[in-house]
Amino acid sequence: MRIRLIEKADNEKIAATIRKVIIEMGAPKVGTAYEDEELEAMFEAYQKDRFIYFVVEHENEVLGGAGIAPLKNGDPSICELQKMYFLKEARGRGLGKQMIQKCIDFAKASNFEQCYIETMPNMQDAQKLYIKTGFEYIDHAMGNTGHSSCPFWMLKSL
Repeated sequence: MRIRLIEKADNEKIAATIRKVIIEMGAPKVGTAYEDEELEAMFEAYQKDRFIYFVVEHENEVLGGAGIAPLKNGDPSICELQKMYFLKEARGRGLGKQMIQKCIDFAKASNFEQCYIETMPNMQDAQKLYIKTGFEYIDHAMGNTGHSSCPFWMLKSL
């Protein structure tokens, strides 16, 4: 398995992967990444300054991904770790930690000072990983991500 930058040919695969994981986790479709406008064109959505998206690939199959973008309608010094979802085959292999590190390295190089995450109560393994990588719970949402169904918010100083 390898982590690489998203390519245009990945658009359909990463959208299907993200939606499959959201459904598997029992998360609602409304108020989550499931209905994000950019999901159908992820490659294009992350071709902007201070944006990046990585995918996990194995034998030409996209098994997950994660990205960094400026926090929507937020402080320009804060980025968001976005759309970090992995199929079962990719979980428990240390890829999440590697992915977060790649994203954080990019965020630091892009002069962000903090990184924000929104998550769901049933995504406990993800929350444990976020804590291990330095994220801390906060008591309020930041920016305007449109993810009203994500009631857990975390922040990491870079």
